[in-house]
Amino acid sequence: MKKTKISERLRKDADSIWKEIFNHPFVVELYKGTLPIEKFKFYVLQDYNYLATNMKNLGILSSKAESVEAMREMLEIAHLEATSEFESYEKFLKNLGYTIEDAIRIKPTQTNISYASFLLATSSLKTFWEGLAATLPCFWTYEEIAEFHKDKLNESKNSLYFEWASVYLTEPYHDLVNKMKGLLDNASNIEYEKLKEAFITASKYEYMYWSMAYDMEEWLIPLKQE
Repeated sequence: MKKTKISERLRKDADSIWKEIFNHPFVVELYKGTLPIEKFKFYVLQDYNYLATNMKNLGILSSKAESVEAMREMLEIAHLEATSEFESYEKFLKNLGYTIEDAIRIKPTQTNISYASFLLATSSLKTFWEGLAATLPCFWTYEEIAEFHKDKLNESKNSLYFEWASVYLTEPYHDLVNKMKGLLDNASNIEYEKLKEAFITASKYEYMYWSMAYDMEEWLIPLKQE
């Protein structure tokens, strides 16, 4: 009997959360092309900051890899992220009338900081495998969201949103996700429940992140943009 892969078990255990993510109003409206542009601008500016932190997270994971092969895989993943999604965001900032400096000046929301801090803490203080399990939902949900809403995207007349979402349907992005899943499937000397806890928590943060963007979240005590 074929043994179920770790990534497949995690995906099944998180299914109810992921279904909520797929049907989040921000996601649905984005792929239909009806999302208000101000919400998209808010999201892109916040997400550029999140991605910058996640690049640091990938660096931490690379340094903690338990073998030379795993380290090489993590460095390749970091390179793919830098040359696919990250470059795409820099392009979209320009299309929206912003510079990199504009994005850097934006203060992250409490949800953004909380999610990014969770990733950094998990990767730094826990095992390599737990850090990888916490990092995977961000990449994997975007791939599945794009597949789930592909028909809506193809029918959308919003060229800006179409171009943004199309990144997650490309071969380089599929390769990135598959590398991460394949690496996690080789996890050893780690309790499954610990991987599950990291994966489920990150999946919940993914849902919260979409809500943050849709609501254009503000701090309870307003922060002055410097």
